[in-house]
Amino acid sequence: MKGYAADFLRYLRAERNASEHTVEAYSSDILEFITRVKGGEESFNDWGGVDRDDAKIFLLRLHEAGDGKRSMQRKLSAMRSFFRYLVRSELVKENPFLRLPPIKADQPLPLVMSINQIDRLTAAVDEFWRQALAAGIPKSEESAAFSAARDLAMIEVIYSGGLRISEAVGLNYGDLDLIGGVVKVRGKGKKERLAVLGRPAERALRAYLKLRAGLGAGRAPGAPVFLNQAGERLTPRSFQRNLKNYLLTAGLPPDLTPHKLRHSFATHLLDAGADLRSVQEMLGHENLSTTQIYTHVSAERMKEVYKEAHPRAK
Repeated sequence: MKGYAADFLRYLRAERNASEHTVEAYSSDILEFITRVKGGEESFNDWGGVDRDDAKIFLLRLHEAGDGKRSMQRKLSAMRSFFRYLVRSELVKENPFLRLPPIKADQPLPLVMSINQIDRLTAAVDEFWRQALAAGIPKSEESAAFSAARDLAMIEVIYSGGLRISEAVGLNYGDLDLIGGVVKVRGKGKKERLAVLGRPAERALRAYLKLRAGLGAGRAPGAPVFLNQAGERLTPRSFQRNLKNYLLTAGLPPDLTPHKLRHSFATHLLDAGADLRSVQEMLGHENLSTTQIYTHVSAERMKEVYKEAHPRAK
């Protein structure tokens, strides 16, 4: 590096106490600008002649080279910092990189579970409590059976209806309509919606409610559905802690959360052909744009299947 760029790098070392790794990164980004926009002249030092069009050309060249959005953000940030130094040092009049439109980073796609993973997770609930009982962890066989039935019902209800964990633990006895196969859910902003119970969820819920009644739990409309061993409303933290045990028992990734069941609910519906508006209503999303992220997930899953199965995919 020569000229003003070399001065900037010395400034980073001496006054900003930047690491060599940081200095090398700035040097690389400035050199890439010179290469892509100014023909790669090693002696280039006409930074006062760089304008907003040059900045836009640099952005275009990065895009053409296949740089990701995060990489482009970092390189533009480096050039903004360089020109900020030049303006402050009165070496140039303005910073051409200040007025570029911001680059929004790619929104990460939500992780979803496959149907096979859902099956393994539900099977792991009974298996975990069987092993725990053999190890003498629960106080009694009845206690283990209650926890297993409750947590299986929780998993099935969340996945069947696309509930948030807070919505599931917030269910009251009066919200259940097992004859109609639906539950009334209070979502964000106290907005209410109906969630559908599939047959596995209905069976699991009936089995749990039978054990719940056997413990003398109340059936008043405002009584919580999902209880802990003390007869109080189950907390999200308690269920999440138990879920970690079931994931371990099933040999599934430990970073899966109850919210991944909700993501899986939406993605599996779209995979099966459900329309986006209906999925929006079932999730309780106020804006359709929030639901549209699941169409990208569904498309990615479709492409994965295509790549594995189609003879001309690779």
